[in-house]
Amino acid sequence: MKMECNIDIRDAFIGKLYNYALNNKNIVFLSAEFGAPSLDVFRRDLPLQFINVGISEQNLISVAAGLALGGKIVYAYSISSFLTLRCYEQIKIDLCAMNLPVTLLGVGPGYAYSVDGPTHHATEDIAVMRALANMTIYSPTDANMASALVGVSLKTPSPLYIRLDRGRYGTLYGMSEDLSAGFRIIKDGSDVCIFATGCMVHRAMDVERALSEQAIKARVVDVYRLKPVDAVKLVEGVRGFSRAVTIEEHTLNGGLGSIILEVLSDQGLCIPVKRFGIADGQLYAYGMRDTLHKQRGIDTESIVHTLHAWLAS
Repeated sequence: MKMECNIDIRDAFIGKLYNYALNNKNIVFLSAEFGAPSLDVFRRDLPLQFINVGISEQNLISVAAGLALGGKIVYAYSISSFLTLRCYEQIKIDLCAMNLPVTLLGVGPGYAYSVDGPTHHATEDIAVMRALANMTIYSPTDANMASALVGVSLKTPSPLYIRLDRGRYGTLYGMSEDLSAGFRIIKDGSDVCIFATGCMVHRAMDVERALSEQAIKARVVDVYRLKPVDAVKLVEGVRGFSRAVTIEEHTLNGGLGSIILEVLSDQGLCIPVKRFGIADGQLYAYGMRDTLHKQRGIDTESIVHTLHAWLAS
C-alpha cells in the first residue's frame, strides 16, 4: 500500500549518511555551493568532513578523486544537470578510468527544477552516465529506498551515481529493503507490463489505477538500478506478456525505454514496447513540473489515453 511520507528523498539520504559519518571520520561530503536542510546539520556538526568547493563542478570531481585515492569515503553533491554534463570528462577519466569508489549525488533529475529552464533540466543523465565504464546507477523511488542506498553506497567499490529527486512521495518500500535485484514488481497484473523508474514509478501506479477502471490489469515494475541490469531476471518479469510499456522523465534516447528494449532484444524476447518519455528536442517552456509533463505527454491523462488506444489496436 502506498503511504504518505513526510521527508524529502534527498534529505532521507543525507540524514542517513550523517548518522554513518558521526562514527566514521573517513566519510567526506563535497558540495559545489549547493545545500539542503539536512546538509546544514551535516556541515554544522561535522565541519572537518564537509568541503564546499564553490561553483566549480569539474573541480568537485577532481577533488573527490584525490580524496578517494587518499583513502576517504567520498560523496560529491550537486544539481543533476551540472554534475553529469558539466564535468563529464572528469567523471570519465578521474573516476571511471581509475575505478574509484566515489558516490555522485545528483539532485533534481528530470524536470525537478522545472521553473529554472533548460540549464537545470536533467533529462539526459541516464543516457550519458550509463555509457561510462565501471559506473553503477540507482534511481530511488521513495525516501526509504534513498535511505537504504546509503548502505549500498558504502559497499560499492566503484563509481556510483544516485539520482535524488526533490520532494516527498508516497512510500512504496520498507525501512530495510534488499535492493540487490535492481528491480521489483510493485503491482501485479496480467494484461500489460509497465516499467518505470524514480518518481515516475508513482506516475505508473496512477496509470495502473486508471487502467484498472477500464478493466485493464497492469503489472508495474520499478527498475531502480539502471546499471548494471540483471537482464536474465528482469526479462522474467515481462515474460508471458504480449506488450510492455516504459514511463520515464528522461529523453527517449538512451533512457529506461532503451534499456528495456536492449534487455528484451538481448534475451530474445521480441514484443511490442510503447515508450513514454521526452521526445527529442529542447523544451524552452517554463512552468511547474506537472505542466511540463503535460506538454511532453507524460502526465497520467495523456499516458492512459494513448495506452487505451494502443492496447485496443
